[in-house]
Amino acid sequence: MARVEPVEITEDGLLLRPWRATDADAVHRACQDPDIQRWTTVPRPYRAEHALGFVTEVTPADWAAGTGAPFAVCEAATGELLGSCGLVSIDAGLRSGEIGYWTAPWARGAGVSVRAARAVARWAFDSLALRRLIWQAEVGNHASRLVALRTGFRVEGRLRLADPAPGGSAQGWIGSLLPGEVPAPGETGPAGPGTLEARRAAVFGAPPPVLFATAGATELRLRPMEERDLDAIVDTCRDRETLRWTSVPDPYERADAESYLEFGRGTWAGGTSACFVVADAEDRYVGTIDLRLSAADPLLADVGFMAAPAARGRGYLSAALTALSAWGFTTLGLARIEWRANVGNTASRRVAEKAGFTVEGIARSGLTHRGERVDVWVGALLAGDLT
Repeated sequence: MARVEPVEITEDGLLLRPWRATDADAVHRACQDPDIQRWTTVPRPYRAEHALGFVTEVTPADWAAGTGAPFAVCEAATGELLGSCGLVSIDAGLRSGEIGYWTAPWARGAGVSVRAARAVARWAFDSLALRRLIWQAEVGNHASRLVALRTGFRVEGRLRLADPAPGGSAQGWIGSLLPGEVPAPGETGPAGPGTLEARRAAVFGAPPPVLFATAGATELRLRPMEERDLDAIVDTCRDRETLRWTSVPDPYERADAESYLEFGRGTWAGGTSACFVVADAEDRYVGTIDLRLSAADPLLADVGFMAAPAARGRGYLSAALTALSAWGFTTLGLARIEWRANVGNTASRRVAEKAGFTVEGIARSGLTHRGERVDVWVGALLAGDLT
């Protein structure tokens, strides 16, 4: 690979240049931003001396050693600092590098990181003759993931992060980019505005919403699960009917409920499912309901639900399922939501049918239940069914 030397890059309205001592004040101001502190490994609290050390010591040392290529991202016309982008590590032997970026809060919404990441990637391939770039981010950092997708990265899986952000998760996404895969300046590229990826990044990049439903005279709330719900979940999952028709652990312990809570938080962060507690007008637990996105088909999801024993027969889960399905179609852009239940689970079938699901047939030996393959009813609700 070519020698790593400080350069300036001008592309798509941006000037990328080595950092200067005069950038310290702007870096200090930008790094007070909660999102930068949440998703990166900058010191907390971020003080003026950290910013000065970054621009006068850390970044020049990276350039000098050839182990990194950090750029200040500036508006080409005015020179205003907009963000940071560069190669946070370079492996000369593999001719591979890892990209990193952040956008100052005052510059967001203009595609700064996408334009900068594309420019850095193009320079890395053309001038340094790198053969691959890597991107990593904590699971849940949907803004960074969207930038990577729009830069041309393929998000290929997960790995445990070697240096997670303080207080963050060690679960990370990883993606790669090869020469020839970077969209040209000005091209929309993959995951552009209005695409399903962009829509879901906005949804799962924010805290879970609270949805509302009505069953008779009772107003219900679908909200994120909380620790105060765990005792009620344990009681529900120890109930004979729950154990009979679901695959919850038997015996069911509080640790299982705690794992369910963490599972729900983790799958929301990963953008793979939405797990809600169904609560009554007094915000008491009456059930749970999950919408799980298909890994194979982005327009498909399936649902699962259970009711607390004292809440059964009141129409709560049908109302919750209707509300959740409508949210899935309108907010997540789903085309089909599927329901499955063991043949004989007439209570679950009544919930689905009252919510508008059509039972389409029986899948013979469709599921494993308590170590045995069992027949299951299969039903579905389509987006057009709500119109």
